[in-house]
Amino acid sequence: MEDCTFCKIIKGEIPSNKVYEDDEILAFKDINPLAPVHILVIPKKHISSTDDLEENDEKLVGKIFTVLKNLAKENGLKNGYRIVNNCGKDGGQEVKHLHFHLLGGRKLEIKV
Repeated sequence: MEDCTFCKIIKGEIPSNKVYEDDEILAFKDINPLAPVHILVIPKKHISSTDDLEENDEKLVGKIFTVLKNLAKENGLKNGYRIVNNCGKDGGQEVKHLHFHLLGGRKLEIKV
């Protein structure tokens, strides 16, 4: 997607503070953190939202959760953390590229 902010980050057209990268996944620090640790984890394959996942994306999403777990450990989130995925306008999704927020480093209020 040409106008996708996260695709531009993947291509290096927009700078980011990368904390993890492999052939399929990129993770970087959020520029407006909501917690001491706030990392975005995205697939390099453009998938607009959770609603656009296909059956063949199952392995990729599983790998993303392994990366999230490892990043939580590497960032010292021993007392817990939150993983958030917003889907669609009413769900609060601002960037139309599947992404997961890893939040931690303080006690997070429950807001569901």
